[in-house]
Formats: sequence, C-alpha cells, structure tokens
Amino acid sequence: MSLLVVGLSHRSAPVSVLERASLNADAQLKLLQDTVAAEPAAEAALLATCNRIELYADVDKFHAGVAELSTLLAQHSGVGLEELTPHLYVHYEDRAVHHLFSVACGLDSMVVGEGQILGQIKDSLARAQDLHTAGRLLNDLFQQALRVGKRAHSETGIDRAGQSLVTFGLEQLSAGADVQQWARGKKALVIGAGSMSSLAAATLARAGVAEIVVANRTFERAERLARILSEGDDTDVLARAVPMDSVPGELTRADVAVSCTGATGLVLTADAVVASVEGRTGAPVAAADAPAAGVREDRQNAGTPLPTAGAVTAGDENCPLDLSSVPSGFSVMGEAAVAGMDAATLEQHGAWAAGGTAVDRPRETGRTGPEADAELIGALAATATRTGRIPERRRPEPVAEAPRPEPVLFLLDLAMPRDVDAAVHRLAGVRLVDIESLADASADAPMAADVDMVRRIVADEVTAFGAAQRAAHITPTVVALRSMAAEVVAGEIARLEGRLPGLDDKHRAEITQTVRRVVDKLLHAPTVRVKQLAAEPGGAGYADALRTLFDLDQETVASVSRAGNSTTEKNRGPA
Repeated sequence: MSLLVVGLSHRSAPVSVLERASLNADAQLKLLQDTVAAEPAAEAALLATCNRIELYADVDKFHAGVAELSTLLAQHSGVGLEELTPHLYVHYEDRAVHHLFSVACGLDSMVVGEGQILGQIKDSLARAQDLHTAGRLLNDLFQQALRVGKRAHSETGIDRAGQSLVTFGLEQLSAGADVQQWARGKKALVIGAGSMSSLAAATLARAGVAEIVVANRTFERAERLARILSEGDDTDVLARAVPMDSVPGELTRADVAVSCTGATGLVLTADAVVASVEGRTGAPVAAADAPAAGVREDRQNAGTPLPTAGAVTAGDENCPLDLSSVPSGFSVMGEAAVAGMDAATLEQHGAWAAGGTAVDRPRETGRTGPEADAELIGALAATATRTGRIPERRRPEPVAEAPRPEPVLFLLDLAMPRDVDAAVHRLAGVRLVDIESLADASADAPMAADVDMVRRIVADEVTAFGAAQRAAHITPTVVALRSMAAEVVAGEIARLEGRLPGLDDKHRAEITQTVRRVVDKLLHAPTVRVKQLAAEPGGAGYADALRTLFDLDQETVASVSRAGNSTTEKNRGPA
C-alpha cells in the first residue's frame, strides 16, 4: 500500500485561501482525471467540502507523488503553488489511513463529532467510482472509513460532543440564547437547495420558525424542498419556493437568512443587505465602528486598507525622526520602531511620544565615551521623570466602543467560497456568521470525553486495515503458488497414466486425491504463516521471498491481481 493524501483544511489554511482554492464540480472531475493520468498515481479520489480539499492517491513514488499532487491542486484551484504550499499537509500510508478515519468520525471537523462528513465521504467515493479512478485500495479505504465513522457514532457518545455546522451556526446567530426560543415565529429565507441548505431548512423548521422561503437557481429543486418541508410530519411550517431574482425582495421580509450555494461570486453584496434592511426599517444603515463581538475582522475582504509601512499618519506630525529610516512594518509610536537608535534620538522620540517638548540638544558628532553616554542617559531619565513613565512602554488608552444596535437581520453563510460579502460584518443592525467566524468560535468549544473513545477506535481500525491490506498484498502470490502446485500434480498424474495404462478409474482417482492431499498439507502451514507475517508491519517483503523461493512467474502473479481487481470493480458500491 502506497497511499498518499495531500490537502488543506480549516486547520492548516485561513478561510481566504480555502475560499480561493475551492473547486466547482467540473474542476473536481478534471482534477481526478488528470491525477490518474499522471505517472506516480494509479488511483485517485477527492474529498472536497466547505472547509477541506484533500486529494487521495495510490502512488508508486512518495516524493514524486507529493510534487505531482501539490502541483495538480494548485493548477486546478487557481492558487499559485508557492502560495498554496505553506498551507498543504501530507500524510502517507498508515498516517493517511488514520487521517481519513479521523475525518470520517468527525474528529477533524470544525465542529467535532458532526456527522455530515460521512455523506460527503460517500459522495467522494461514488464520484471516483463513476470516473473509474478508484481501484482496490481506495475502494477498500473509503468503504472502511464509512464503516469506522458509523461505528464511532453508534458505539460512543461522539454525537453529544458535536453537532451539525448548521446547528452550531444557529447557536452563534442566537448569541447563546436557546435556539428554539430565538427562532420561534421568525421568517426564514434559505438560499440554495443542496444538502447543506436542505439541512438548514429542516433545522429551522424543527426550531419553530413560522415561514421558510426557498430560493434556488433551479426553481424545480426549490419547489421540491419546499414541498418536503410543508409535508413533514414533525413540523407545521409554511414553506414556499421563489426564483433567485426574488431574493432581494424576500430578504426585506426575512428575519434570518441562510445561504449555501455553489456560486463562485457573491450572492449577497453589502449593498444588497443594506438595501434590504433599509427597506425593512425605513432608516439608513450605518457602518458599525468595529465588527460584531466574537467576529474576526477580515481586512482583505472587508476592504479596510492596512497602514502602509513608513506612511505619515495624523499622529506622526511634528515627529523629530526621519520617517524614511523607520523599520518597515512598524509604527513610529511603538517601541519596536526605536530599537537600535542612538540615545539622543531615543531621547527626542520619547519626549515627543509623551506629548512633551523634544529635548533641544545639539547632536555632537565625534563625541563618544562613558561621559557622553552618561549625559544622554541622564537626559532620558529626566524626560521619563517629567512624563511619569517610560513613553515607549505606555499602553494605549482604552477606547470605548459604541454599543451595536440589536440586529434586525441574521445571516448565516455556510458556503465556500462565501456567498455573503464579509463587509456585512460592519453593518449596524445585521449579524453575520460565516465559516471564518464559526472557525473562531469552534476553537473554544468543549471536547466531550467520548472523543478519547473514538480515537481508540480509529487507532484499532487503522491497525486492522493495514494488516488486511498487507495480507491482501501477498494473496496473489499464494494463489499463484497453489496454481503452480496444481499444475505439477496434474502433470504427474498424466505421466502416471502413461506408465500404468491399465489403471482403473477407482485406483486412478484414489492416487490423484492422495497426491493432492500431500501437496496441500505441505503448502498449508507455510502459506498460512506467510499471510500472518505479511500482515505485520514490514511484512511486504514476504511476497517477494515466496516468489523467489518457488521461482514463480511474475506475470502469473500479476494476472491473479488483475482478476481480483476486476472482481472488486464489478461488486463495488458505497457502504
């Protein structure tokens, strides 16, 4: 087994990179086809979700495989290889198996223990099977991952440790309040009709919203989801479908909106959200001074310019320093900016930063020594005494943040790339929760004790899978050995008939059976033992030893392997 996985996820890359690296359906298919066409890879499968992109392959060379898979991910995602590489992780052989089994159990999810990943793994396997890019190894691997994930959820309480991304998102929207009380009576808009959007709609219906409007580019899919919601036995929600061009008007009526589409651009811009809130309240929407509590500011997408290194800001006026000499990336108000400056310049800067008058001392050239240093240090000490503290170590005065008004619109963006403009975080009267803010919130989520039980299950299953794969690796050699023995027996029986032509059928059958029993008994112990040895770590060499000892034809062994793969191909199917 030479299983290799190269990927990136919410644990290794910022959301901005994941967003740009996301692949649409056509790009995923092309990536799989190009992977198996590449020299190092014989099989390939792709696991692509809203917070991970992982390419699995059976490769014959590790380093060449890593280089090829990394290059293919960069080419098909459109993110340059140099930019993508720092965020990639690589797992090989047993570590790759351990990684996928952990993913299947929800241990590597943004919300630990969530079960949606099982459906995504099943879809990944089905896609690879349809394209014929999954052979024996990846079929066995993904089938077993599904079984391990189901076992973890049935034998442990991992479900208590985690929840679906939808439920977690709604909890963040409600700001810690009971979701059912928060949702009761609200009007909801669901944009998209895929699996995640369907889950969001069902969750909102069970939470007690009064109405759900489903919008989708394919109106028939929106109608089907709305009909399912209306006919559900466990809810009495009013559901209806609308075309995508009705979203701006419906957003004006909605209290909460969930968006999860496969669009490559923004579905809801900041201007569209502003217009919907103003249409609802009749009052202009102002930008808040800071992002909502608990939401990390996304400067790249929110459009907030970063200070330019060395730029003169309003606070730098009348500074006695030559700003062009300030180290790049630092503020001239900070102590990092004055590191390495001579004492006279440090003295002037300290007085200016403290709001005092710069010490008017001529900067004498050529004057060095202990006396000069003592005078300069004394002057600096006097400045510190006058200001009451060392200026560079002063903490900025706390700035009171204006309270944000209560939101009138709640937005949950579960798409990757994002559907809702990140600038919406700054709008007063709107609360936006997206993948990035969910990642921040989930970092502090408590872990259940059952997680340890799941980890033990994963470890045991990885050991068992590795042993089974190593044992399967030697099976074609054992089958070829037994076929050769059968041919030897048949040849000797034929030779015996030539020497004893008068042998009756009864005695011929008895002699044939006896010879076969002798050969089977001689081969039984060695073949059983070699399978056991091959299943242990480092046991791959026993197949080569068996071929060498019995002078087995390599092509015969290969034909047995091809026959086994053909049987697997015919009988395969998702678990």
